[in-house]
Amino acid sequence: MEDKIYLLVKVTVRTSYKHIHDAIAELQSKTEMQISSTKNVKVLKHEIMQLNTRTH
Repeated sequence: MEDKIYLLVKVTVRTSYKHIHDAIAELQSKTEMQISSTKNVKVLKHEIMQLNTRTH
């Protein structure tokens, strides 16, 4: 069976940015993650979903 699951990640940061949205954007573009398959679950694809917190 193939399906999608959503995993939430909690990240605590300290930043010099005035607006947290700038820190979020930077992390989204620079973050790497590793999610490994297990005996019973084969990971087919993963991605960091973009959180659009600002309108330009």
